[in-house]
Amino acid sequence: MSKFLISIFLITLLFSCQNSEQKKSDGFFNSVTGPVSMDSMGLTLIHEHMLVDFIGADSINPERWNGDSVVRKVLPYLQDLKKYGVNTILDCTPSYLGKDPLLLKELSERSGIQILTNTGFYGAVGGKYLPEFAKSETPEELSKRWITEFENGIEGTCIYPGFIKISVNEAEPLSEIDQKLVRAAALTHQKTGLTIASHTGTWSTAKQEVKILQEMGVKPSEFVWVHAQAEQDFDNYLEAAKLGVWISWDGIGWEIDSYVERLLFAKEKSILENILISHDAGWYDPAKPGGRDFQPFTNIFEKLIPMLGERGFTEEDWDVLLKENPKSAFFIH
Repeated sequence: MSKFLISIFLITLLFSCQNSEQKKSDGFFNSVTGPVSMDSMGLTLIHEHMLVDFIGADSINPERWNGDSVVRKVLPYLQDLKKYGVNTILDCTPSYLGKDPLLLKELSERSGIQILTNTGFYGAVGGKYLPEFAKSETPEELSKRWITEFENGIEGTCIYPGFIKISVNEAEPLSEIDQKLVRAAALTHQKTGLTIASHTGTWSTAKQEVKILQEMGVKPSEFVWVHAQAEQDFDNYLEAAKLGVWISWDGIGWEIDSYVERLLFAKEKSILENILISHDAGWYDPAKPGGRDFQPFTNIFEKLIPMLGERGFTEEDWDVLLKENPKSAFFIH
């Protein structure tokens, strides 16, 4: 390619990124194919995975998977969602665990489903998925990396994050590095308006994160308590809802009964407007033959909705859970 053509290509790419940047707020969210009106979000699954690689931050490399093989495996499961009216999926795979924005872009374009990816780091599992620099950098330094992805695109792709994804280990008190991740997420939110979704577990851990955020001036309504189904004391859901926290019950791809119980509780206690639901399903694992068996994204539609329909759940309830709440939770403020 001549120097002239290379220059034209780079200028076009730069303009494309700048043009997207101009539209990343004021009623838009960032999908992997570009900024999209919040009104188009529609029926949304807020926690799913297309690909996850558990090898660890010290060995992760996109050469470990073949993009074409992943697309062939995953695409039919996305296309299957169209009959249920799904418009949008949040892919919650973070950096150093197999996040591949260009792969997500191809899957989105070929399936017709809007996909959001994220910025942030995953601290759980004792920091196995944290790069070495994350252990020494300050919250300010980490947040600068994440803010740069929001402003300039992820790894030069012109694909922008639609939310912040972190994770912490269950502990009381939180470890220093997990506290640092929460603080970095707070700083990133303050600069970008992106919602913070944190892989957590029980309320004893989540409330520590909320306290840090509040001390830094971030409202609890900007925080998604991920894997909240791990909490066994349902009264803690009421405490979280009172604060405005988003309570995410997101393992429905694997089990149903406990979610029926929790959702009936939420309806009875009038906290459905604080609840987010999803499957945490998928995913292509490059370490397994054929990417392993893929768990579909359909239990909500094929099992949960019929079961709860017999227990008094209405179409309006499902609109709250699958349309209104995701839109409110992930709106870029």
